[in-house]
Amino acid sequence: MPTVDFCILPLRKVDLPAVLLVERACYPHPWNAEQFLQELNNPVATVDLLWADGQLAGYICFWLIAGEMQILNVATAPEWRRRGVAGRLLEHAIVRCHAVGLESAWLEVRAGNRAAIFLYHQHGFVADVTRKGYYRDGEDALLMVRRF
Repeated sequence: MPTVDFCILPLRKVDLPAVLLVERACYPHPWNAEQFLQELNNPVATVDLLWADGQLAGYICFWLIAGEMQILNVATAPEWRRRGVAGRLLEHAIVRCHAVGLESAWLEVRAGNRAAIFLYHQHGFVADVTRKGYYRDGEDALLMVRRF
């Protein structure tokens, strides 16, 4: 199996078309360009992209406020799924935030997204609360937390 050159870099405006393609491929109600631009201008937000051999493989968007990381969005391009992309992004974000006093991390995930729930469990997240009817289509969200 050939080696892949991975690189994690911050989102730039020029990257938006590639990010939007991945976003649309991953979510039934995808973010638009304006929402990503708002994150670029938000002083507590970080959007990091994982590039694999020059192709956008995935990204993570999170906020860090007073030692608490809120993960807003993790997406993996369909052709890169089950190849460690989301795990690399999670670990990158945790290490980055840990260096500046991370105490806890949390996220919401669709209750039916077993693959994502499994991934988050592997990275130390535990289920905390179910938010009934959280998503636009009425699906519940599972709030997951990791304390450091």
